[in-house]
Amino acid sequence: MPGRGAAAARPFTVFIVAGEESGDQLGAGLMKALADRAGRVRFLGVGGNRMAALGLKSLYPMQEIGLHGIATVIPQLGRLIRRQRQTAQAVIAARPDVLVTIDCPSFNIGVSRRVRAADPSITNIHYVLPSVWAWRPGRAAKMARSIDHVLAILPFEPEVSRELGGPPCTYVGHLLIERVGELRPRPGERPPIEAATKRTLVVLPGSRRSEIGRLLEPFGKAVALVAAQSGPLEVVLPAVRHLAAEVRAGVARWPVQPTIVEGEEAKFAAFRRAHAALAASGTVTLELALAGVPMVVAYRIDLLVQWVRLVFRAKSIVLSNLVLGENAIPELIDWQSTPKRLAAALLPLLEETPERAAQLAAFARLDSLMTLEGTTPSARAAEVVVETVAARQRRLETGT
Repeated sequence: MPGRGAAAARPFTVFIVAGEESGDQLGAGLMKALADRAGRVRFLGVGGNRMAALGLKSLYPMQEIGLHGIATVIPQLGRLIRRQRQTAQAVIAARPDVLVTIDCPSFNIGVSRRVRAADPSITNIHYVLPSVWAWRPGRAAKMARSIDHVLAILPFEPEVSRELGGPPCTYVGHLLIERVGELRPRPGERPPIEAATKRTLVVLPGSRRSEIGRLLEPFGKAVALVAAQSGPLEVVLPAVRHLAAEVRAGVARWPVQPTIVEGEEAKFAAFRRAHAALAASGTVTLELALAGVPMVVAYRIDLLVQWVRLVFRAKSIVLSNLVLGENAIPELIDWQSTPKRLAAALLPLLEETPERAAQLAAFARLDSLMTLEGTTPSARAAEVVVETVAARQRRLETGT
């Protein structure tokens, strides 16, 4: 696809902004797919190592904008606003065919608003719908003022965006559906639960320092209660590398010592062996469900954002439950997530019980709900990007 206007000599220009590891992965996949589809493509923007390996020279380290939680954001607010202004100015100066912002909605949608106000000819696409289905639903309609299309990674989200008056939205697929072969056990990796000499429990207290700080202690006490009642138990705790030392220090006094593994490959290997899991809410719950690992999910919210619970709209905090449309996975939030309650919910999952069978039956429906026919998430995302740019350029040229 050529660049804008008569100057077709310039390549199709894409400005991408990602602020965290998951966004870097989505951005890299989109870059590859756009290069395959659109021919000559020039990429500008903000990204991480994966996007850099494909030729993107980041304006600044993406970690500077990938912040979570009020307690983390407030001290950095001035710098974030400066980065937002700098990013928007770089987009406006480059006049790309399309701006693709990936996740980080508070930062990225602000960039899109600034760009739309300064240059309405630039197509704005946002990748990953903010959780308007859970809280602050008014954000959907506000997005429609500056965002031309949303690329959704969960199948129920296009309907949510439509109902809330949000931008046009297309389910392009979740990258995990391309990786089920890495998640699911190979012959001999996960012995039948009744035949196992030891049951394997995977413990995932989160990938952010704040999550680990709130969940590591109650998770350790819950594991001790489970081990006392379940018989031989192997506990594996996958940790992100930059927090692994803190995790090791935090589990030093656990009555049952876990084996700590680092990196995604080791995490997926643990999932292929696991009989059950205790996990913090997040994308990992979808990984576990696709891997066929029954789980209990817990979450403790930052005290500064407890008020969010008052306006929380979703029926579940667990992504797998939302995709399935039923609360198949037990979730224990805040005061409910005591060691005793966590252990009581976990124990039935380590035996052949109705509770375990019900989760496995629900997980078996995920493939049909999430799989795209004849394409991949990155290829579908690239297709929607190119189509949206072309449609918007036609509207601008005809004044419709």
